[in-house]
Amino acid sequence: MSQIPPKKAQGKFDEVPGKYCVRDIGLAEEGRLLVDWAEAHMPVMMSLRKKYSETKPFAGFKIAGCLHVTKETAVLIRTFVDAGAEVSWSGCNPLSTNDAVAAAIAADGVSIYAWYDNGEDFYWCIDRTIDDAPHLTLDDGCDLINTVHENYRDMAVNHVIGGTEETTTGVHRLRSRSADGQLLYPVVAVNDTETKWDFDNVYGTGQSTLDGVIRATSVLLAGKNIVVAGHGHCGSGVAKRAKGMGANTICTEVKATAAIKATLEGHRVMTMDEAAKEGDIFITATGVKDIIRKPHYEVMKDGAIISNTGHYDVEINIPELEELSVSKRTIRSNCEEYTLKDGRRIYLLAQGRLINLAAAEGHPSEVMDMSFANQFLSHLYILENYKKGTPLAKAVIDIPIEQDEFVAKTKLEMMGVSMDALSEEQLNYMNNYNAGT
Repeated sequence: MSQIPPKKAQGKFDEVPGKYCVRDIGLAEEGRLLVDWAEAHMPVMMSLRKKYSETKPFAGFKIAGCLHVTKETAVLIRTFVDAGAEVSWSGCNPLSTNDAVAAAIAADGVSIYAWYDNGEDFYWCIDRTIDDAPHLTLDDGCDLINTVHENYRDMAVNHVIGGTEETTTGVHRLRSRSADGQLLYPVVAVNDTETKWDFDNVYGTGQSTLDGVIRATSVLLAGKNIVVAGHGHCGSGVAKRAKGMGANTICTEVKATAAIKATLEGHRVMTMDEAAKEGDIFITATGVKDIIRKPHYEVMKDGAIISNTGHYDVEINIPELEELSVSKRTIRSNCEEYTLKDGRRIYLLAQGRLINLAAAEGHPSEVMDMSFANQFLSHLYILENYKKGTPLAKAVIDIPIEQDEFVAKTKLEMMGVSMDALSEEQLNYMNNYNAGT
């Protein structure tokens, strides 16, 4: 292993070179309590852990993960470890690491390089997880996969057997890479499955985003004009929750069918140029850069609050906000007050990074139960095909429908919910193309 370059950040860290670097290992017990809470609310993951801790299918294989370091992520890591894997981990966003959880993971013997606000060393942390030469990669946002492809090409071609991607923007980038013939190993699109995007993205993002806004501002949502940019799975979840809390919801869109859905769900739909004049709170959820820009700041109300729940911090053009401002101060945790030249104040939350993790705890454990079950089972799917000598194609792979159904049915069983089943006669009727009216 080559010599590890030094970190850029200064200050106190607890570090064992080649093993972990966290903010404060003394927070481990606090972190373990958070993880215990998550485990009590993730029954699908716990059932998988119980089953595969006996057979240990990942024995002899290394997994590098780049995903938000939350209590739920720790449950996923523990499950991989109990199933025999050797795991190394980093956070997938500079502001999404819970330092207590990171300490607990490190204290439990897992290799982890993550701390809250590690922007200067974000890629340093990712590189440390690759030092161990992983066989599998688990990503949220494609930074790990991209780093392996661009900087460790030989490893990507000759050593990595597959990976997974958790989020919409990451899958989009992977499909672009694949279309260019530049995807060097198979990646399962965990995001693109019903038990992920219809629950994690909708209910998880919806609730946790508003949780983050409230923690950062403590404002009343009822009666406010809340502008949600994007009405996909995430944006629709945010708008639905905001409307349910009494807000007057406005949606902006570029896709006609999404705009119609938003309209029929009771939201006003308009351009951002129009919405900028009316909004009290703005939440971007598009995955696209420059959604809120200088022309919008110039017409916003005094006291407007702007935030982002997309994966990357590019949806809000912060340099243009700074250009219009004469002063800036941190007025609350994760809330910066920008005073413009004309005296109006605009409040930027969590540095324009994903508000639900930077200012809150991320998605509730109950929805991550299904998403992380898909992560675990997708890695098992990659590994089983590799072991059989039938490795998956070097492409973006959809999760098998059988896996999606298994996760959903297991979740229902754990919730104590029963379903009907079609009879043989009903199935025959459905498939009888000669049946008339």
